[in-house]
Amino acid sequence: MSIRVFIDGAVGTTGLEIRERLSDRPEIALVTLDDAQRKDAAARAQALNAADIVILCLPDDAARDAVAMIANDRTRVIDASTAHRVADGWTYGFAELDPANANRIATARFVSNPGCYPTGFLALVAPLVRDALIPADWPLTVNAVSGYSGGGKALIERFEQDAGLAFRDYGFTLAHKHIPEMQKHAGLAYAPVFAPMVTRAYRGMIVEVPLPLAAMPGRPSRAALLDSLHRAYAASALVRVHDDAPDELLIGTHDAGTDRLDLRVFAAADGSQARLVATLDNLGKGAAGAAVQNLNIMAGLDPVAGLTC
Repeated sequence: MSIRVFIDGAVGTTGLEIRERLSDRPEIALVTLDDAQRKDAAARAQALNAADIVILCLPDDAARDAVAMIANDRTRVIDASTAHRVADGWTYGFAELDPANANRIATARFVSNPGCYPTGFLALVAPLVRDALIPADWPLTVNAVSGYSGGGKALIERFEQDAGLAFRDYGFTLAHKHIPEMQKHAGLAYAPVFAPMVTRAYRGMIVEVPLPLAAMPGRPSRAALLDSLHRAYAASALVRVHDDAPDELLIGTHDAGTDRLDLRVFAAADGSQARLVATLDNLGKGAAGAAVQNLNIMAGLDPVAGLTC
């Protein structure tokens, strides 16, 4: 018996990619609406309640409204918006975040898909906080650059129509919507200072967390940081910890078009400083790939079915 899946918001960047990944899978039966029905509340409500699992690819308020339209206690939800990532009653859908999280996702009714920037940040930081290599009250910063597809239709159009637009730096209010997610799921006492940027590449992402090792308690070594990350992700098919430290990392040449998440630790020769770096596809492990992974886990399927490892 196939699993009925409705993607609410299937015409957006993330929704289109999820639909493409699921369309040829025989164990998945997509519940679809034509263009005339997409904004019809009654048609959407019927689709939401007919599905076994709903994937929401909507703005935050619309995602909350969609959840409220589900009038049964059977339909399960994966929300790709920011609306429920720190909400009570929702399971955070980053399967590799801790050893028990995949089991939580498997039995959850409501799962929030992680943000793309937080995926890289949390993969780097959460194990190190858990192992007390980074104190929970340490003042962290995170610098990240993403392909412009992560900004949705408006930003995609802006980059593709303006050939002179090479780079966008933003988030200067220091109140980016991803910050609560980063703080909560890393177990931090203080919110990190987050500096997000967008560059002229369609997809791909580099997330970096600098550490002044010489000033930190215990002065953790690169070897200790790598050991913690290796142990955290030893069983993961998607998260890979590398021992190498190349001279450069380029968006578009590592993880774009895949569902992998690659982690590295760079350090000064004297061990006084380090740069934790994650590379991923903002539309893969950072969005659509993560939603498909969560769907697989919730449905009791191979967790990496339909994914590129």
